Amino acid sequence: MALDPRLLEILACPDDKGPLYYFESGVVPQSTDGALLCPACRRRYDVRDDIPVMLIDEATVLSQAEVDTLLERARAEGIAPTFAP
Repeated sequence: MALDPRLLEILACPDDKGPLYYFESGVVPQSTDGALLCPACRRRYDVRDDIPVMLIDEATVLSQAEVDTLLERARAEGIAPTFAP
């Protein structure tokens, strides 16, 4: 099940308060229920049981290459950020 669109409209990175990209399950490796990506700080926040885990200590820091790959996929699939900065 996907995250509620109303929730996505208000979600921001807890570290830099920037927009996030939501990827549903199966898109991000090692993330079974989906993930939220903050491209600015390169953090991936997992979604577990349809609940975003927005804890900085539990986030995974990705390499710039991984972020670039995910952003390219977001553009190709029309995935928009949670809000416009």
